[in-house]
Amino acid sequence: MKQLKLTGFVIFLFFVPESLTLPTQPQDVDDVSITQKFIEENVGYITIIALAQYIQEISFEEVEVLVKAMTEYRDKCLGDVTLPMCYKLASDVLLENICALEGLPQKHNFSHCCSKVDLERKLCFFHNKKADVGFLPPLPTLDPEEKCQTYKNNRESFLNNYIYEVSRRNPFVFAPTLLTVAARFEEMTKTCCEEQDKANCFRTKAEPVIQYLKASSSFQKNVCGALMKFGLQVLESINVAILSQKFPKIAFKELTSLLKDVSSKYDGCCEGDAVQCIHERSKVMSHICSKQDSISSKIKECCEKKMPERGECIISSNKDDRPKDLALREVKFTESENVCEERDANQTIFMAEFLYEHSRRHPELSIPELLRIAGVYEDLLKECCHTENPPDCYRHAEYKFNETTEKSLKIVQRECAHFQDLGKDDLKYYYLIKFTKIAPQVSTEELTFLGKEMVTALATCCTLSEEFACVDNLMDLVLGELCGINENRNINPDVDHCCKTNFAFRRPCFEGLEADKTYVPPSTPQDLFTFHTDLCQAHNEELQKKKDRFLVNMVKRRPELTDEALRSLLTAFTDVVVKCCKAEGPEACFNEEGPKVTAKSQAA
Repeated sequence: MKQLKLTGFVIFLFFVPESLTLPTQPQDVDDVSITQKFIEENVGYITIIALAQYIQEISFEEVEVLVKAMTEYRDKCLGDVTLPMCYKLASDVLLENICALEGLPQKHNFSHCCSKVDLERKLCFFHNKKADVGFLPPLPTLDPEEKCQTYKNNRESFLNNYIYEVSRRNPFVFAPTLLTVAARFEEMTKTCCEEQDKANCFRTKAEPVIQYLKASSSFQKNVCGALMKFGLQVLESINVAILSQKFPKIAFKELTSLLKDVSSKYDGCCEGDAVQCIHERSKVMSHICSKQDSISSKIKECCEKKMPERGECIISSNKDDRPKDLALREVKFTESENVCEERDANQTIFMAEFLYEHSRRHPELSIPELLRIAGVYEDLLKECCHTENPPDCYRHAEYKFNETTEKSLKIVQRECAHFQDLGKDDLKYYYLIKFTKIAPQVSTEELTFLGKEMVTALATCCTLSEEFACVDNLMDLVLGELCGINENRNINPDVDHCCKTNFAFRRPCFEGLEADKTYVPPSTPQDLFTFHTDLCQAHNEELQKKKDRFLVNMVKRRPELTDEALRSLLTAFTDVVVKCCKAEGPEACFNEEGPKVTAKSQAA
């Protein structure tokens, strides 16, 4: 199987893996039957993903029981499709089996979901998912030799267990992405088990797989969060901006046709309906390749490939060239005398066309920035169309657009300046303090993750020519992680306001936030300043995590302290670790030095 690579985010693409019984027919064969055959042949993997995401606490042994039930269901329906059970949706059959397994609903606290039916039941299971997976045990790790032997002895059980462990820790990642991750993991295992230095091979090859999963997870949660919190119209605006930038030659009429397929698939994918998600993905891919001449000049060779090479090729392709006859500005939205009349005729279509025209002309702008400009234009027309001379009012729209972009650009330039001045570690501490002060209710694990991701975004983007779009896109994804996917996630009034009021202006909103004034700090636990020799055994990465956790927990206990005072306490903690780990009796040293850090925190 060829490695898939993530070179950017394309909202509508998913790829299923060849090594998981992928069909190999060329793509001019009926795509629906090819997709259906893939689902039937991989029902076990798909069932594991759905179960582990819906019920993250479920044991692997319980999963195996339900996989057997779903496999039997598939076999019966393949034998006689007229059976009453075969008319049901696969997702409904799965949830029925989950609820019917004796004692399982009570054991894992989802009996209330089983009392519901149809869409209400599905949504109940969706809302039961937990983004913070700190309640799960650490991901099991095997010695490389043991891993290879386990794979050799029982490939299916090995992959099943891997998919189960990854899925329960990534409850909002779409099923096709998890299947791709599993395929890459198997390919990595095959390769590394032939190497002499297996440990180094696994370590090197695992990193791009982990990054692919993290990037996909962040993007999917962000888009699904937009759908759940703001509805279909905002989701479609995101799709319009991305598709128009990627395929600037596409006609608006063709775009609206493709948009229906792209947007409809998110119902299943965002709700965790693995089967529907795979079906809808395939439908989108078929649509793109059936209209490739009018969509993009860069995907012809891609669409001649088989699955999954076709998808890999498209997602790796560059943005199409801007049509030579495309003017730098679309004057019909700023200089026409009839703008208000056209808007009033169909406001949704009118605004979608504006976003389409602006996005295809501005590949250098981020998706959030394009949405902000659309919002500014919409507000401007609301004002102008009630004046005596509307054209004179909206003729200055381009000035408003430039003003909006300048504000966003200054934020990005300031963040990149921070990165250049502070370096990775100090910048991370800056964000750990900032995030913890504005959202102290969020778990320590999640806050440390957010701080690290902000630094990764800046380290990735701040040296690129497309710095603005890169920074703005990635930092918006980090805020999407904070806001969460569920519309019922509440942190505190200020953060909730930024997360739920306006998707496009979420980032500028967060820029203005200060420490949460409603937060009541818990009492400082004794063990926060109780240090042990395990700090001396910790590897660099593990020690760094402990330092990050110490800083976040310190901010949670003393949010009123200045950044300088908090950094001083972190330095004191670091100095104690260095000093005591060099001492002849580290434990005695920690017992003596720990209280000094306590005293310093109380005096701060």
